Parts: sequence; C-alpha cells; structure tokens
Amino acid sequence: MSLSHATGVVDAIGVEHQVIGPDASPRIVCLVPSITELLFALGLGKWLVGRTGFCIHPKQLVQAVPKVGGTKDVNVEKIRGLAPTHLIVNIDENEKPTVDLLAKFIPNVIVTHPNHPRDNLVLFDLLGKIFRAEQAAKVLCEQLDEKLALFEQHPIATGKTVLYCIWKDPWMTVSRDTYIAQMLALRGWTHWQSETNEKRYPSFDWRDPSLAQVDLVLLSTEPYSFDQQHADHLQQDLGKPVILVDGEMLSWYGSRVILGLEYLSTLKIES
Repeated sequence: MSLSHATGVVDAIGVEHQVIGPDASPRIVCLVPSITELLFALGLGKWLVGRTGFCIHPKQLVQAVPKVGGTKDVNVEKIRGLAPTHLIVNIDENEKPTVDLLAKFIPNVIVTHPNHPRDNLVLFDLLGKIFRAEQAAKVLCEQLDEKLALFEQHPIATGKTVLYCIWKDPWMTVSRDTYIAQMLALRGWTHWQSETNEKRYPSFDWRDPSLAQVDLVLLSTEPYSFDQQHADHLQQDLGKPVILVDGEMLSWYGSRVILGLEYLSTLKIES
C-alpha cells in the first residue's frame, strides 16, 4: 500500500501517522464501537475489514464486517488472517498488552483517547487526514462546533451533583476526568468524586457518607444493561431521583457526539 510522507498527523500517544496514498486501499480493523460508527460517517466503511461484537452501528452496514471478538478479548489469529494495514484502538476501551501484540504484525496502530466532547474535533481531523476524508471530517467538525456553541451560549446552570452508574455487583461509576463526566459538565452537572478510589472507573459503596451530596443518580444502559425497573427500585431505596439514560448518547464519542449533545440538552429530569 502506498503512503505519503509523514505530515504531522499525531495520535493520542504522540505517534505520527502517514497519510495514505491517493490510490491506496487500506484494510482497517477497529476495536472501538463508537469509532467504527465514525468510520462509516466519514465514508470509510468500505475499508473496514474487522470490528468487535460491540461495534453495532450503523446497524445495517456493520453486519457485512467480520467480528474479531470484544473490545478487551479479541481473536488475534482471526485479525492476523484479515491482513489489516491499520488498527484503531482506544486507551480506555482496549487492553495495552493485546494492542502491543497486534502491533507486531499491523503496520499502523492509531491510538485514540477523547476526554472531552471537544476532543472529537481532533479525532475527526486525525482520521480525516490519515484516510483522506478531510471534507467529511470538516462537515462533522462544523456540526459539532454548532452543538457545542449552543451549550456555551445558553448554559444550563443546574448546579446538581450527579452519580453516573455504569455497573452493578460491584457498583461502579466514572471519575471527573472521563469523557462521560465532561459531557455531563456541559449541562451544569458536577460528577461525584470518590475520596478513596482514584481510578478512572471506580467501584463505590452506597454506604459511603460522601454520597449524601449526590442530588441525582443516572443509570446508564451500557455497559451494564440497566433498565427502568432498576431505576424505579433504586429511587425507592435512595429516596432521591434516579433516571435511566441512554449510555450510547452520553459515552460514545465520534459522530455520535452530535446526537448525544442534543440528547443531553433535552434530557428530562423528574424529581
């Protein structure tokens, strides 16, 4: 596959990537569900040769792309057989030892790590430049800028402290430096912070006295499949508002952020 000279296109860990040649036909394996969706939005789906079982959007188009396992448990030999030229991974979602193993036979490993909705602008630009999809990337950047401007021009100053739950048994949440917490911050919500656990995705105990400061609990539909029944039972136990939220809308970066910001701005909160 022909490649142009390096042009200062740098990924999340500072690795400089080459732009594909004008006649190149890259073979991409993506281990990040939200970025698989983004690749199709950029018009790059024709080059996608492998995805995880969690890469489910766009629903009709991804069905033709072979599955290579999960985000953390991949079939290395199946990926090898696909002969990819590019691998797209994420620091939070994929295991470094697995990525290091894949890097031994995949020439180009693109590492991503958005921590704020605005970081998607860099992500769009990165993939748009590497794969010569600059125009499509520009359109997405313009759409995202417009959505972000609405929050800046018309801030929703709720002042609430929220707890976003991603797992049960054990109960787990997110730290304030995560993408999810920064999404919620755009609405004026401050995420509760564990005083004893500094992990990005810490476990917690409902008996923790500091949880008394939480005004609102959000149960995400992913990665744990919380449903309305979970929300109703927890609200009864806690005596404070608990709402079920669409995890894809609040945690998926890439092109989904544009819909996600609209969802966030119109999210109904009932006391």
